[in-house]
This record gives sequence, structure tokens and C-alpha cells, in this order.
Amino acid sequence: MLTITENPLATSLAKQAANIGSKFGIWKYILPILEKATYKMVVDKGDPIKSGPRRVREDKFYIVANVIRAAFKAYDRGSPAVQDVVIKMFLRNFLTPTEQNAKAKKFEEEYGTRPPEFLTISPGGKCNLRCKGCYAESVPTGLPDLSAETVERVLSEKFEKWGSWFTVFSGGEPFLWRDGDIDIIEMARRHPEQYFLVYTNGTLIDKEKAARLAEVGNMTVAISVEGFEKETDDRRGKGTHKRILNAFSNLREAGVPFGISTTAIPENAELLVSDEMIKYYFEEQGALYQWLFQYMPIGRGVDVAKQVPPEIRRKMWEREQELVRKERLFFADFWNCGTFTSGCIAGGRQGGYIYIDWNGNIYPCVFVPFWKDNIHELYAQGKTLTDALFSDLLTGVRDWQKSYSYLCPPDCRGNEILPCIIRDHHKVMHDLAIKTGAKPGYKSAEVSLHDPEYYNAMIQYDKEVAELLDPIWEEKYREPH
Repeated sequence: MLTITENPLATSLAKQAANIGSKFGIWKYILPILEKATYKMVVDKGDPIKSGPRRVREDKFYIVANVIRAAFKAYDRGSPAVQDVVIKMFLRNFLTPTEQNAKAKKFEEEYGTRPPEFLTISPGGKCNLRCKGCYAESVPTGLPDLSAETVERVLSEKFEKWGSWFTVFSGGEPFLWRDGDIDIIEMARRHPEQYFLVYTNGTLIDKEKAARLAEVGNMTVAISVEGFEKETDDRRGKGTHKRILNAFSNLREAGVPFGISTTAIPENAELLVSDEMIKYYFEEQGALYQWLFQYMPIGRGVDVAKQVPPEIRRKMWEREQELVRKERLFFADFWNCGTFTSGCIAGGRQGGYIYIDWNGNIYPCVFVPFWKDNIHELYAQGKTLTDALFSDLLTGVRDWQKSYSYLCPPDCRGNEILPCIIRDHHKVMHDLAIKTGAKPGYKSAEVSLHDPEYYNAMIQYDKEVAELLDPIWEEKYREPH
């Protein structure tokens, strides 16, 4: 989730672009004018403590403006319900979250810290595909599901207590989850106050599901691809890409906004940010956004070599800056684009999130497979989701974030192109997991925590990446206090 609640972009873009642009269909003409004025306000006059050095503020401006552009494209292409949600709920909450800010401030008065801005939840771990290297492939078969009652309670608590209106469904394959008559689309219908992003393999999105998504309006899907047909089928199984193209067609016809989710490994990293890739999925297929995840070896053995090599990661950063700044796309690489979010967003940080899996275990992040609290146990003890935020594990993550970059002065702010506590700063998360006695989410995560070969390989990777990316931070981002 890309947060802007701490800067004044909200007031200028929401009220004018959303209200005027949507009513008269002229948003594409007035938005550049508003962006120019907002750039001056946010970048030229922005607070370097809250929002970071000037170039960080520029990165934030561009990605937020690009999200808004994508939202208006969703409006143009959307079903009536999608159009209604884009204007009345998504843009209002994204840009002028008055009610949500009031809840967050009340939370801060009570607990001394702001709550997370969103939450990722995997209601079930089952999947109809067996993709190579998927974190969900690492866990045992015969997994439990969260009940609809538990999911509903979590959604209600985070909205009422935190002011959190954005939720991510992950898996497994989320469209396989069902409890009685309730599936994730029905869950979205029951919570019109929230907007949902679903990470899915796309193979189950037929015309009927697309029509239901169009009817509820408050759900977008990010469909996983590995490149083109060859790359996708190599990882996900023969014929998968054709099924994905069929899902795209169903979604376009129904008027449902969608994007793509990609995972970078050495073999496809540069392809995923290529001109051909962007043209095919954004222009020809109609994707509105692209999420890029770099391969994480946690929980999948010790194949650290499957990570994007440092020199390619630097090339990707250069290309990703072009995609966001010049081509004006809603594109985010969760590692290279850490400047969009003031660094790591794990651990329930303000503007960040936590993750709940199908067992009810509560993790700092989808890619940090260590936990202290379980939602079922908390509820049985008369506690709430909020209690999980103050475990020594999640508190430790947030303490590191504040010591490294979050809200730090510009002259001592850590490199936000290296934001990840478990990937880019592996020693920090490794030591914190051991210190707090955090429980591994599955057997291979426990093995990785105590494997010296894996640990040393990750530390070496961090060192090599820093040697290439630290100079970018020092040259382009660092500025005196």
C-alpha cells in the first residue's frame, strides 16, 4: 500500500480532480495542471523529516500521482459499481481520509503510536497450481482455513480501531476459499467501507466471477505472470498463460480493474521491466498497475542464487525510475522502490501492515515467516488484533525502522533503496527472530533460521547489493540536515 496521509497531496488532488474530473470527464486535462501545483507544495515545500529528502519526496509524488491516474482509468473503463467506488470510496479514502485519520489519532492517543494502514490476510492456503518457488508451495498440504467469522471480525476491528480501509487477500489461491456461502467476493460485498486487492493466479476468473466482481465494485485483482507465455507456463504449468488471457478478457468485458503481479529471478528480471512487457500488459491487455516482487529464498531452502543479482538489481532500479517518472505508470518494486513508502512497511508501522495466514498466525510481513501471536488464541483470551501489534517481535521491527530511516533527519536517513529487514538487512531480522523467540511459520523457515550456509550467503548478498546501491543513495538522495 502506498500511503500519502502525511502530506498535503490529498487536499489539492482529491477535491478538484475527483469531483470535477469525474463529473465532466476532463480529469486527463486538469490533472497535469493540478499535479504541477501539487509538486511545488509537496516536493518544494515538503517536510524533510516526515517525507524524506527532496528526491524521496519526488518519488512519493510521482507514484501517488500515478495511482490517481490509474484510478481514473479504472473509472473510465469500469462498471457502474466500480465507478461509484473509485470516486466515493477509493479516492476519498486514499486522498482525504478524514474519518480514518480521526480513528488513527484516537488510537495514537491511547497507545502512543499510529496503527498500520492496511492488512494482508490469507484465508486459505490451498491452490490449484504448484508454481516453482512459491512461498505457499513450501508449506504442508491439508491446510486449515480461516472461518468467515474470523475474517469478518478482523476486517471490522481494523476498520473501526485503526481506521484501516484497505485489505489485501493472498493465499494460496484466494478464489478457492469458501466458508458456507461466503467467498472473498461476498466478503467484499459485506464490507463496502473497505477496498480489496486480491493476489491471484487468475485461472479461476470466469465470466460469472468477473460479473460478481463488477457488481461489488470494491475489489481489484493482481494476476501473477512471470513474463510472457513461455516464462509463465514454465513456472506455473502449461496452458496457464492462456487461462490468464481469458481472465483478462472477462475482467475487461465486465469493467473490473486489474493489474499484474510479477516475481523477479535472474532469468526474467530485466524482461519484467522491458518495453515489450510494459506495452503488452499495460497497453494491449489493459493492466492498470504492476507489482514486482524480487525472489525471496526464505522458506524455500538455501537457493540464494535465485535472487536477482546485485548488478541486475541496479539496472532494474534505473529502469523502474523511468517507468514511474517518465512513463507515469503505477509500478512498484517492493525492494527497489522503498522510497515510495519511507522504507520497510512491515511490523504494523504507520503506513504499513501485518500479515495473517490461514492458521491465524500473525507475521510482520508476508516474507518474514516468524510469528509470536495467533489470532485464534488472542480472541480466545479476550484480546484483539491490536494486542498483536505490541509483541516484542513487531515492536522490534518498528524500532529498527525508526533507527534506520523512518522519520529520520535527511542527513542520517538510511538507504531506502535497501529497505527490507529480512532481505537487505538479513542480520537484523535473523537476530531479532532469535532474540524474541519467534516461531517459524513452517519447517523450512526454521531450517533457514539456523543454517549457517544460508545465513552467510544472505549476508554476502547484502554486502554486494549495498556496494552497488549505496552510491546511488549518497549521490541522488542524501542531503544535509
